[in-house]
Amino acid sequence: MVDAPRSVPEHSGFREWVRPGIGALVLAGIAGLAVVVWVIRWRIASGSSLQDLRHQPAAASSESVTKAIEPPPGMVRIPGGTFWMGIDAEDAWPDERPAHRVTVDPFWIDAYEVTNAQFRRFVEATGYRTTAERAPSVEEILAQSPPGTSPPPAELLVPGALVFTPPEHPVRLDDVGQWWRWTPGANWRHPTGPGSSIEGMDDHPVVLVSWEDAAAYAQWAGKRLPTEAEWECAARGGLEAQPYVWGSDPPGDNRIYANLWQGRFPDQNTLRDGYERTAPVGSFPPNGYGLFDMAGNVWEWCSDWYDRDLYRRRAGRPVVNPQGPSRTYDPTQPYTPLKVQRGGSFLCHDSYCSRYRPSARHGCAPDTGLSHVGFRCAWSPGLAAGSD
Repeated sequence: MVDAPRSVPEHSGFREWVRPGIGALVLAGIAGLAVVVWVIRWRIASGSSLQDLRHQPAAASSESVTKAIEPPPGMVRIPGGTFWMGIDAEDAWPDERPAHRVTVDPFWIDAYEVTNAQFRRFVEATGYRTTAERAPSVEEILAQSPPGTSPPPAELLVPGALVFTPPEHPVRLDDVGQWWRWTPGANWRHPTGPGSSIEGMDDHPVVLVSWEDAAAYAQWAGKRLPTEAEWECAARGGLEAQPYVWGSDPPGDNRIYANLWQGRFPDQNTLRDGYERTAPVGSFPPNGYGLFDMAGNVWEWCSDWYDRDLYRRRAGRPVVNPQGPSRTYDPTQPYTPLKVQRGGSFLCHDSYCSRYRPSARHGCAPDTGLSHVGFRCAWSPGLAAGSD
């Protein structure tokens, strides 16, 4: 039997990491950022009222409802089996511990993150509008806000999203409002706001997509979102007890394994990897299963609800094909439903966020899309054939 992973390199920066989830900004009540706080609160808090995916894509045609027995193109078969999920490092975050044995059946997963070109085909076929392209309502916001919350200003009730906007000077890393800006008109077509576009970026991962958007795309394509256990099994690429998807060698300015941040976060990016934001999918070497960008580039949605204490509850018992908890739990965000994200992004830097490791976990509201969030899909025999 292989021993459970016990440690990761000391430089990995867990203790310095500040959760990149925007809920932290709301809870901190940062003075002078009223607009950002208002928008963050409603974007995050309204997630559970949208769980029924009311804005579903058009129904599949009669030809596409046949149960598929072969995976769609562009997917890689993961053999499954039993692996160590999580890590027991002393400096790992509590939601990564304890490492425990998990078994998953074989499944298929996209070799690449879903691209702008693929998402465009979905939108053109269905007329789907992402959450960032829809204005929220006051009722929707207040229904999922803390008691006593006042209505937000009417001028904030417009379509838009939170966009990474680097400051011009060093800032404190416990104040995410210094680099996240509410931007009306920002969405997957206009990733940094009105006037920006994705022209020439067909092979980049789609961003500013919520969990709802990702789930709708997956349904249309005859796929699904991977479970958190499937995602980690796939990301490890057959390696056991390794801190990174490529092995044990830590990344650095002269060791480029993925699209991560080089320089001083968040104001100085040296671009040693060649990319300021997203990179075309497949720009860096694949892992042992032939999967690209399982570390960095963009965070990836999983199907599971996020539970900070899930691994502690699993300890000491067999875990086979886990589908995730029945509800979300994170005491730091008690009013916010959270779905799991994995893999880290182009914003990860060890001074702030080393969550590009395969054991690292993060929760985000299912109606929230951000500049560094995308997804890839999974598939199992018996899913309805899709359109992509």
